Amino acid sequence: MQMNFHRKLPIPQEVKKEYPLTERMTAVKAARDEEIRAVFEGKSNKFILVIGPCSADHQEPVLEYISRLRKIEEQVSDKIIMIPRIYTNKPRTTGQGYKGMLHQPDPEAKPDMYKGIVSIRELHLAALRDYDFSCADEMLYPENYRYLSDLLSYVAIGARSVENQEHRLVSSGVEAPVGMKNPTGGDLSVMMNSIVAAQSSHTFLYRGWEVTSEGNPYAHAILRGYIDYTGRSTSNYHYEDLLRVEELYAKSNLSNPSIIVDTNHNNSGKKYLEQVRIAKDIVHSRNQNADIKRLVKGLMIESYLEDGFCKPEEHIFGKSITDPCLGWEKTERLIFDIADKL
Repeated sequence: MQMNFHRKLPIPQEVKKEYPLTERMTAVKAARDEEIRAVFEGKSNKFILVIGPCSADHQEPVLEYISRLRKIEEQVSDKIIMIPRIYTNKPRTTGQGYKGMLHQPDPEAKPDMYKGIVSIRELHLAALRDYDFSCADEMLYPENYRYLSDLLSYVAIGARSVENQEHRLVSSGVEAPVGMKNPTGGDLSVMMNSIVAAQSSHTFLYRGWEVTSEGNPYAHAILRGYIDYTGRSTSNYHYEDLLRVEELYAKSNLSNPSIIVDTNHNNSGKKYLEQVRIAKDIVHSRNQNADIKRLVKGLMIESYLEDGFCKPEEHIFGKSITDPCLGWEKTERLIFDIADKL
């Protein structure tokens, strides 16, 4: 009934000095951040796709995926802003299983937190350096956010974390847009309260410091479906669901009302191929209603090189070892279909 302390890990500032951004990378990220903020502010009509693997497992297939995404982005950049998912932490419902690259840079080896910190930073650096992509990650552990804070252009708070006070307060001090998912039970008031908290200023304890946040005006809603009282997956991406959130925003004093819709998880009933149909349905809803079009800023899609998922020991390049993902051919076709319908 105790914790065994192994070693003191370097603070984020030290890791950033050892693995820094170049001036060019800093400029590229600043330009992307401005473009993304313009979407949430309603100054740009571009559509955001937060897209990529359920979790980053190995550097090589993730970067291969991102290289392909770059080629497509160049063809649709007049309509779509791509924010690749490099999700380096994997929440586990029971606490068992692969917990992401932060824990295990080698999914089949024992956890090594220092190597994990270095690996996730190197992966995000490579995406920015080699492909001009500043990416998205999930803030599963608020204290670890600073290891990547200069690299991320989008941050997600998961359905199991959104009620947590620390996640909400740290989100209020994050520079990037932060998406607050509806909780697994589906209560939208929980999600809206988390947005209020994230958009507000707070004084709190963080990494041993007393800090004051300014509030994050780009905190917004992510709809990901939920599990009802019978244990059944229930979606919340439909036309009426989007209007319901629009009503909740209208009753609030929140800045930059916005929704990103997660096409997988309980919205798809974890049937990953349904993401294609769901994405098209949401774009159709936007085209039918001006309020929905203003509110829904983009989609979150789980996609990788190969369809489905596999066990880590199967060693299938670019196939998810956590939740199943949409394969590359279907992903490519879906992106072009979305662009055509925007």
